[in-house]
Amino acid sequence: MQKSIKRNIFVAATYAAVLLLGLLLGQNYAEEQGSNQKRTFSSLSSNSNSDKLQYLIQLISENYVDNISVDTVQDEAIEHVVSRLDPFSTFLRPNQVLAKQETLEGSFDGIGVEYFRLKDTLLVVGMVSAGPAEKSGMRIGDRILKIGSKDVAGKKVPEAEIEKLIRGKKGTAVFISIQRNGQTLVNPLKVIRDQVNVSSLDASYMIAPKTAYIKIRRFGHKTADEFKQSLIDLRKSGAQDLILDLRNNGGGFVHTAIELAGQFFKEKRLLMYTEGANELRQDYYSEKPGEFGDGRVVVLINESTASASEILSGALQDLDRATVVGRRSYGKGLVQEQFDFSDGSAVNLTVARYYTPLGRCIQRKYSRANFDAAKYMTGFDLWTLDTEFSQKEMFTTSKGKLVFGGGGILPDVNIPIDTNETSAKYREIFHSNAIEEFVYDRFTKHLPAYSIENFISGYHLPTSEFNLFISFLNAQKRISVNSDEAKNLHDLIQSDIEALVGRYYFGREAYYKIKNRSDKFIEIGLKTLGYQMPKV
Repeated sequence: MQKSIKRNIFVAATYAAVLLLGLLLGQNYAEEQGSNQKRTFSSLSSNSNSDKLQYLIQLISENYVDNISVDTVQDEAIEHVVSRLDPFSTFLRPNQVLAKQETLEGSFDGIGVEYFRLKDTLLVVGMVSAGPAEKSGMRIGDRILKIGSKDVAGKKVPEAEIEKLIRGKKGTAVFISIQRNGQTLVNPLKVIRDQVNVSSLDASYMIAPKTAYIKIRRFGHKTADEFKQSLIDLRKSGAQDLILDLRNNGGGFVHTAIELAGQFFKEKRLLMYTEGANELRQDYYSEKPGEFGDGRVVVLINESTASASEILSGALQDLDRATVVGRRSYGKGLVQEQFDFSDGSAVNLTVARYYTPLGRCIQRKYSRANFDAAKYMTGFDLWTLDTEFSQKEMFTTSKGKLVFGGGGILPDVNIPIDTNETSAKYREIFHSNAIEEFVYDRFTKHLPAYSIENFISGYHLPTSEFNLFISFLNAQKRISVNSDEAKNLHDLIQSDIEALVGRYYFGREAYYKIKNRSDKFIEIGLKTLGYQMPKV
């Protein structure tokens, strides 16, 4: 199957390249060549498509009137071909391939630091535990003045340049000048770059007595191992039930989703199957007894739960292994495979559709004309959709529960959209980075003297600070918020600020622990399991 697909890609790209390059040559070139042109194309007609492409490229590089980048033309030709397919088949340039690999691998060569640009100064707001930056003596709250010989404080240095200065080969050193508590350190910190590992689990903790909570950000190479270890640890802490949070998880590796799904079954079960025009049906099963084969499970999903996340939630729903809570998922039922080119670029080609154990295909209808594949997780407005479920796409589980195909995973327990979250005013505030600027400017002077447990259970944003934030929006961000809007958005903004403060003080997991205190999804998930929302 793979060889056939690769050949099809090459043939399609060849045709597109010939067409595109022919347009570049233009009609005048054809007229000027006269009889010589007829001879050339006559000889080409007997050659293979690959010979035609090679000859045409050689012809242009040796004879064309202007200098052109043949590599660029080839890439554009491939992009054109792939753009005529489904929305999820994409051509990736070498830098895009590397970025994708690093994301899914969960590792990269660097120093393990997260910064925020505050008033043209790089503020350190997070570090990988035991990573190169932490080992060098860098601290949360440090301000980066210089990276190597490059001044970065008070200047609008592009993000790409900063990343290039920080990133580098494992084992190499970078010297970083730091300002701490208003004082510049005498000597720059020597940071030895190393492989930095970032977990694909955002949070894993006991959210209530006997109930564990795990939030998965993506499905990468290491996610299954991380998830299994978390289950083992949570079991030791007394977990009998689990809330699995897949909200805003755009997917990742299919095999990872299958391996995770297998953790919820004691016996071998069909978890999904795939089929395509060039791929026969292939079934995927759980392999061995999972770590959570007998506990109750609630899966949280929303409109940005997609792909591998839908494979997992669909399998657990079909097999009556979990109660799915939330909002209808994104609806991506296509499987991509990556095919690499020699220059480091690649094509992510859709090779099959996947189906849940009951035979549901959850792919939404789409129109490529109004779809931007690079931004497909930003919302439904990018789609041309048939939003209704068909009666023909109803299925019944072994316990008599109705489930539906034809466009996303429909939850067993639906949670209506919070109109405050989707309001234009909140989205304007959210995308302006105003919350980050306010928090990092006001709450980063001193680290707290209390523990994470006390902070999570007892800290609430004072009303005076909320009012200051509204004034900050009006005065410095030029975002007008009237009294009614402030009242409606109070709880949402307060939660955002509290969670970001917690993240700055105590790390990523603290962010979700604080957000979950007032999360409607969590409340209903716990209620589904028979528990009450913990009071804080």
